[in-house]
Order: sequence, then structure tokens, then C-alpha cells
Amino acid sequence: MFDGTLNATIGDGAELDRLRAKYDGLLADPPSPPGQEALAELSGMARIFDLDGSRPPAEVWRDLRAVLTRQGGTAPETRHTAAAHRPLTLMVVEDDPGMASDLTEMLVGAGHGVVGPFSDAAAAGTAAGLHVIDLALVDINLAGDDDGVDLARRLRRTWDVPVIFLTGNVEAAARHARLATALVLKPYGGRDVLDAIARTVASGAVAP
Repeated sequence: MFDGTLNATIGDGAELDRLRAKYDGLLADPPSPPGQEALAELSGMARIFDLDGSRPPAEVWRDLRAVLTRQGGTAPETRHTAAAHRPLTLMVVEDDPGMASDLTEMLVGAGHGVVGPFSDAAAAGTAAGLHVIDLALVDINLAGDDDGVDLARRLRRTWDVPVIFLTGNVEAAARHARLATALVLKPYGGRDVLDAIARTVASGAVAP
């Protein structure tokens, strides 16, 4: 039974494999639903991630699967590889000044270059045309006419810049998970961000 430790264990890959084996039948054609105990576990996970658990189980699992896969479904050997990679030029887009400052300081301390931080999508989009950026760290909820989702689409379409979403809005992250190479849920620590960068590097999304 789900014990509430999903956030701590999902990064080892085995937990995500277990959940896929249990729930992917919901997405099959025809669907193969799990038992009542498994559905209760799914409902509990939906509450942990602030997802609407009143929807059909297949919809809940589709969104939860997208979030968990982007958050950290990699094997241990693919983690913490950023240090072995060349220093990256990272764009930071975060409209909370304190979080933006802390994130920038942490990334610079880890040896990366930072473009920004920017608090709105318009400024970040303009800067993307002036700098060569390896990877963008983007908050989904931004002030202004465009949000982080709009910016992610523009970065990918126009400059082929991969994006990591930084967000506390799990519903939005689930809906737009395909736009991002990784997902870091708020509140996060520096290691969470560095792990997400390492996963993106390991996936081949960042040029060598």
C-alpha cells in the first residue's frame, strides 16, 4: 500500500516501474483496471500531488504518470552526472525574487553560467534571441500576458532550447509535461535542480 514516501523514492526508477506495471493497464485498449486497493492508492497519490482524484482513474493516472516521469524516473547511475559535463549556459525564469536569487547563486556555484534571472516571459524570450542557451529553467506561473508554458513553446520552437519546469502547479505540469525534459516540484532544494539538469544531460537533450 502507498505509504506517502513517493517523493523520496521515485528517483530510484524502481518505484516508477512498479507504478507503471500496476496502472498502465488503465491506458490500454481495452482498459485493464487494477483492483480496489490499487485504485485507493492511486487516489492517495493524486491527493499528495494536488491532482483532481474525482476524475476517471485513467485520467488521474495519465497526469500522474507524466508528472512522475518528468520529475525523476531515472536509474541512479544517470543521476549527478552534471559535474562530468561541460559547464552549461542556463536561463533562469522565476518571478519570485528570493527563489530566483537563490537558484542563480546555486547554479553559478555549481560552475554553470546563468542568463537572467527573468521574471516574465517577454524579457526571457527577447534574451533567448541574444544568447546561446543550453537549457532553460522556467517557472510555469509567471506574471504578464504569457506564462511559462508559452515561453517553453517559444524556446523549443524558435531556438531549440530544452526546458525544465519549476512549479508548484502540478495540474499544469501534468498537462504540459511533454514540453519539458524534466520537472522540479516546489518547494525544491539545490540538489533537486542539479539532478534534473543531470537527467536532461543524460537524456541527450543538451548538446555535448
